[in-house]
Amino acid sequence: MSVENEFSNNNPGQPGRANFNKKRTSLNNLVSGLGKLPPQALDLEEAVLGALMLEKNALSEVIDILKPESFYKESHQKIFQAIYNLFQKTSPIDLLTVTAELRQMGSLEIVGGAYYITQLTDRVVSAANIEYHARIISQKYIQRELIKVSSEIINSSYDETSDIFDLLDHAEKSLFDIAQNNLRRDSRKMDDIMREAINNLELLRDKTDGLTGIPSGMSALDRMTSGWQPSDLVIIAARPAMGKTAFVLSVARNAAVDHNKPVVVFSLEMSSVQLVNRLIAGETEIEQEKLKKGNLADYEWQQLHSRIGRLTEAPLIIDDTPALNVFEFRAKCRRLKAQYDIQMVIVDYLQLMHGKAEGKGGAGNREQEIGSISRALKSVAKELNIPVIALSQLSRAVESRPGNSKRPMLSDLRESGSIEQDADMVLFLYRPEYYGILEDEAGVSTAGIGEVIIAKHRNGETGIVPLRFVGKYVKFVDLEDDFSGMDSGGGNFMDFKPNDNSNLKPSENFEDFNGGGITRSSRMNDMPDDSPF
Repeated sequence: MSVENEFSNNNPGQPGRANFNKKRTSLNNLVSGLGKLPPQALDLEEAVLGALMLEKNALSEVIDILKPESFYKESHQKIFQAIYNLFQKTSPIDLLTVTAELRQMGSLEIVGGAYYITQLTDRVVSAANIEYHARIISQKYIQRELIKVSSEIINSSYDETSDIFDLLDHAEKSLFDIAQNNLRRDSRKMDDIMREAINNLELLRDKTDGLTGIPSGMSALDRMTSGWQPSDLVIIAARPAMGKTAFVLSVARNAAVDHNKPVVVFSLEMSSVQLVNRLIAGETEIEQEKLKKGNLADYEWQQLHSRIGRLTEAPLIIDDTPALNVFEFRAKCRRLKAQYDIQMVIVDYLQLMHGKAEGKGGAGNREQEIGSISRALKSVAKELNIPVIALSQLSRAVESRPGNSKRPMLSDLRESGSIEQDADMVLFLYRPEYYGILEDEAGVSTAGIGEVIIAKHRNGETGIVPLRFVGKYVKFVDLEDDFSGMDSGGGNFMDFKPNDNSNLKPSENFEDFNGGGITRSSRMNDMPDDSPF
């Protein structure tokens, strides 16, 4: 009795019949895929190979489009490999040299002998359309690769022993590799690039603030950077309690509230409610301790409700998914870009992300993983053409450094040199008063002062930008907002351009400034090293 007959007398509403229908549907779907030939274009493969042996300059038009595996037929793969070998040896490419190369490779008889090679040249008259034909061959290859990867994913998905996160990572990596290895951007002629550059300059001509990127809201910093630039990966690193999260929240708030730029913050350390409480403290200028306890006076409740309106309506998105991996991060950024047209991404912080590193175990593998994460962040910045700001931890070498200066250096970046390599900008946060340094070299008070040290700037200058850190409101503000005349001479804060950031110093304007007006001591002095600040 067949399986179908076995269930034919069952009531259709019974579970047995339902299970059979489900199995039969799956079987029909599987059978429908059988008997199909993989995508291919054998006639075009023959035409391209024949054209390559007819005209000596034809290969230069398709060398960056095709590779041996792009051809469906195995004999065609070997013929193209022979042509490619001749190209690498700068030897002439024609019917005779290709035949000789195949004979040397031991593949002449496998491909059909010299007679088949001669037939290929008879199938084409010229190489006039070889690039168009090559792109079709490449498209068929990409289709075959997608089918192959999809089949592997389907088979692995049915395997109950497969780890779902490994499967997701493998699927994402396989699809990404197909795009990365086959979809290359075409080269552009100088006149086209020049026209785009001139158009950009004309657009910037009408700007009076000199900003070309997303404003940080801190004028001294924006003068140095011209804003956070599209496609840039910005690393902001510091030791615990320096104010990393407070700084990026101030940056996110200024961009979203003051300039209406959609910003997304990926918080891997703190919950979304905790971050919002910090934003409320900064916006309403109500001490965070009071907000934490809800111990507000009547006038403070009024102050709270009257000032949070702009913050509530700001295009600021917070994602507090813990243990975020690179696959999830890339997918979420793409979706948020399509849905909200996000203009900036902030990650707090890099070392809490997960990426796929080769091998298992070993300290070196963690460095590979951090390297893969930093490359993924840079890739997202370029793909979406937005700045990506990532926080990073520093090693303990800062604390053990002798002398009064505890300013970080690039060598203090923790766990991977890839962070420094991939970043377009590396910024360090440094607050001297945290280390008990109450005066700088000129005798100026450092109370409430936070320094942004631009240690690496791929497209601009480096130096130090002094800011004011308001501990009880958990935010950074521009010194110019509080002290008029600081830059009264008309010069830039950062006239100093260091070669070695280990000896970075503020400009003379900053040293000469009388900082006695800052009287509030920071509460950060009493916080432990593992403080979320």
